[in-house]
Amino acid sequence: MAKKLKKKIVDNELLDAIFKIEREWKQVQNIVEKSIDPNDISIHFEKLAREKYLYLLREARHRKISAVRY
Repeated sequence: MAKKLKKKIVDNELLDAIFKIEREWKQVQNIVEKSIDPNDISIHFEKLAREKYLYLLREARHRKISAVRY
């Protein structure tokens, strides 16, 4: 029983992290798109945020977590 509760807590934390990183990625992406001459650092931050987001999505898929259920 405790194992299911821990799994549910970790799953909720994972979903929260996914939504947080997605917002971060969209903000950075929006800034880079609106920049006249984006520098390498901002492009790097955009790619990093995107990779974090995709990693968390893969982890959620592996754990069979769906945001629709929560």
